[in-house]
Amino acid sequence: MSVFLIVKNEAENLPKALHALENFAEEIIIVDDYSTDESVKIAQTFGAKTFTKKLESFTEQKQYALEQCSCKWILNIDADEILTPKLKNEILRVIKNTNAVLFFVPFTNVFLGKKMKYSGLNNEKHPRLALRSKAFYSGGLVHETLKADGKVAVLKNFIEHRPYRNIVQYFEKFNSYTSLGAQTLYERGKKFKIYNLLRPPVDFLKIYILKLSFLDGLQGFLWALFSSFYPAVKYAKLWELQKNKGKQ
Repeated sequence: MSVFLIVKNEAENLPKALHALENFAEEIIIVDDYSTDESVKIAQTFGAKTFTKKLESFTEQKQYALEQCSCKWILNIDADEILTPKLKNEILRVIKNTNAVLFFVPFTNVFLGKKMKYSGLNNEKHPRLALRSKAFYSGGLVHETLKADGKVAVLKNFIEHRPYRNIVQYFEKFNSYTSLGAQTLYERGKKFKIYNLLRPPVDFLKIYILKLSFLDGLQGFLWALFSSFYPAVKYAKLWELQKNKGKQ
């Protein structure tokens, strides 16, 4: 089993993620985007094979990481994701006898210290485990997807996802992802419309009411509030890109 991660300044998260891979992964591949912290050093203390590559897009970066793997099966995780013991046992059992080439893995999400049971996060599944010879990535700058030619299945046990240490880090990622999202829209020729900036109230109600975010307490309220601004900020950045292009 090859497990691969793409990282940048993940020194705080990496020890937990890599510790969970002990006695499970035959090979750990780390592709680092010029971290300025101890990410690479930490990875190497866990025996990971490390590579340095500038991140141009998440799709390209993960495809590169996948191509460095040598085992029959590959598993992708992020530094803020932890494999649970039950999931590791299930994976090792399943890959011994299966005709599937790609598996979706369930997620449980922890936001600001709370396990989110609603908020649209309770049934989250992502394609993460695949037969290396059949696997590849597709997508753009963001929203990359692991795909494989063949049968797809779903695992029962979950990855524990802790994407944000605090609100400051949430908005650091928010800023990065909205910029990449705007660039993707720009490259696809998507045009800015003023109504794109009017979405937050509607998006908030969709998450808070329809997706039952109110049942997740204060963290649910903050999740709905923060998330509702994502599309508007992304389109505001698209407007700025188009405006600056017009000045050239």
